[in-house]
Amino acid sequence: MGKPKFSRKKYETPSHPWQEDRIKAENELTKKYGLKNKREIWKAQTALRKYRGQARELLAKIGGGDPQVKKESDQLLMHLTRLNILPPNSTLDDVLALETEPILSRRLQTLTYLKGLANTPIHARQLIAHGHIAISDRKVTVPSYMVTKDEEGEIKYVAGSALNDLMHPARPRADFKSVPIKKEPEKPKDEKPAEPDTKEPSEEKTGKPEKAEEPTAEQPKEEKPVEEPPKEEKPEEPPKEGDKSPAEETPKEKTSEPEKPEEPPKEEKTPVEEPKENVDKPDESPKEKPSDKPEPPTEDVGKEEKTKVEKKSDVKEGGK
Repeated sequence: MGKPKFSRKKYETPSHPWQEDRIKAENELTKKYGLKNKREIWKAQTALRKYRGQARELLAKIGGGDPQVKKESDQLLMHLTRLNILPPNSTLDDVLALETEPILSRRLQTLTYLKGLANTPIHARQLIAHGHIAISDRKVTVPSYMVTKDEEGEIKYVAGSALNDLMHPARPRADFKSVPIKKEPEKPKDEKPAEPDTKEPSEEKTGKPEKAEEPTAEQPKEEKPVEEPPKEEKPEEPPKEGDKSPAEETPKEKTSEPEKPEEPPKEEKTPVEEPKENVDKPDESPKEKPSDKPEPPTEDVGKEEKTKVEKKSDVKEGGK
């Protein structure tokens, strides 16, 4: 049996003392619920382990038809419902899905803070330990006391406590609102940034190809007008050559050189068309002219040759 001075240990310690993930999770729970040490977490985990172990045994025996199994399962579910750990009409499967936080949330320390009787969970622990909190006119000094569903609405200050005065400095303000300890779903926070992220890339993707297509369509349009202006400048240059000084004509002639081959073919066509109208007259004139022109050079050449021959003969005679 053991000595009454040294009670039995009511919790089980972790199997390994150094586990990083477990230590981080326990530190978060200690800060969140204002616990004195991790021993209180281990007590809640031990109680949860007993509930789940009993539920597994009952689930394995349900098929046998034993009335004692049904009686024990009803008692377990009624106990958890009375502590408001499970909602009414729960099953043994709901017991297996429990976690540590629902048990920690039923402690007197946590409910005192949520009722607005303390500024923080640690402040609530101090008020309970100093005897300022009562449940239905019964003072309770145990912060880990498990509050039932019926007792939850009867938590208040002790009748003789100085905190009943509204002007007491340790009392929370009238506009004080306790922050809920239970985890809130963070899904809407993740969904909001996700919506603009999905829309923006879709708009950028649709906008980029449109911008890339516009310049490609405009480029050929810009090239065509570039070729047209030099054609318009060519006819304007020849009339300016006669008016301006010869210093200015020299650079223009270089630019007008490509224009010259275009002009001569136009002049050749005009004389070709005129002789076609009067075929007889132009044929006679060109035939007579060449006959007249070659004759005088032949006569002159003959005379010159004769004079040269005579001179040579005279020179020979004189020499003799």
